[in-house]
Amino acid sequence: MAKRERVVRMSVEQPLWRALTAYRVLTAGYAVLLAVFAREDFERPWIAVAVLAVLSVWTLATLPQVSGAARCTRPFLAVDLAVALTGILLTPLADVHAQTFDGPTLPSIWTAGAVLAFAIKGGWRWAAFASTLVAAANIVERGHPSRDTLHHVLLVWIASIAIGYVVEVARASERTLARALEIEAATRERERLARDIHDSVLQVLAMVQRRGAALGGEAAELGRMAGEQEVALRTLVAGGLARPSYASEDAALGAVVRVVDEPDRPPGEAEGDLRALLAPLAGARVTLADPGAPVPLPAPAAREVAAAVGAALDNVRRHAGADARAWILVEDWADEVVVTVRDDGPGIPEGRLVQAEGEGRMGVALSIRGRLRDLGGSAELVSVPGQGTEVELRVPRAAGARRGKAQP
Repeated sequence: MAKRERVVRMSVEQPLWRALTAYRVLTAGYAVLLAVFAREDFERPWIAVAVLAVLSVWTLATLPQVSGAARCTRPFLAVDLAVALTGILLTPLADVHAQTFDGPTLPSIWTAGAVLAFAIKGGWRWAAFASTLVAAANIVERGHPSRDTLHHVLLVWIASIAIGYVVEVARASERTLARALEIEAATRERERLARDIHDSVLQVLAMVQRRGAALGGEAAELGRMAGEQEVALRTLVAGGLARPSYASEDAALGAVVRVVDEPDRPPGEAEGDLRALLAPLAGARVTLADPGAPVPLPAPAAREVAAAVGAALDNVRRHAGADARAWILVEDWADEVVVTVRDDGPGIPEGRLVQAEGEGRMGVALSIRGRLRDLGGSAELVSVPGQGTEVELRVPRAAGARRGKAQP
């Protein structure tokens, strides 16, 4: 079974919590320095010392609580806001002239950190609640608030609500992204299973249907039942896996395929030689032309390319007939490997691919194009009625690194 790529995502909130942690420490130190420089202005310096001591100890002791949303609980937020409000309201007791000269409160700008914690934790509504209480405390502390006081209060109120709103938008975007990644991972897993089904079960059912019809008798009834199951399974695969980008492209179809896929190997697997995987596909009517030197590719990518070539050859045997000839050309370039499969069959009639897609046949879309798309490469099909068909597969050298990632 193919291994799913494990995607580790960091919450978009985490940088905000780290910034808040640094802000609280720096502003606590700033509040202490302000008090030290203005120590001669305090009528009751012991109150200022007590408030700032509690503030500093509280800030350092609660650093883990503001490191993430899980630890920043509602009780902590309530106590944290209470510390800020208490510091504001005790400012006039330590400095009687604070109300007259409109000086800073004891907590100073540390108070904004308590409001920001509400904003990051609960969004703009929590921010509005906390900033409103801080605004009321500042107005009460001033007694007769000046224009500057009202300006600062309004600025904190608007800024905290804006930050809370941005946090809510970021959370919604993160949930949408997580859901999109889950859908993409599920879609890719279904596509992989569909390729396996096409390369095995559907091919066998098609063979049983043809052989049963040829033998007649009880075998014909068995072939008819196999045909019904093939149609039902193709409908199921097409209904769950059709992709808009390739909805009108399919070809393929029923002979027993020589499956080249192997189970996924551990990450970091050494590169393999694509020639060694393509060599078994050559035969009396299939000519392989490859470089004289090895064609290295990451082993999972090499297996996928070989499987796509096998699917292309099965289409040749099914549509061009048992006497058709095919040629495989391998070109090893500096930045990519190009594999071309040509045949001398009658070509694909116009509109045949659209019809095949409507019948739920996903050979080209999944077994060929899907494999190359997952590797970051491409598969191009050119067919001229009466002049055969050519399938060109291009896979970049970095195919192994891009395996499993979404392609635009």
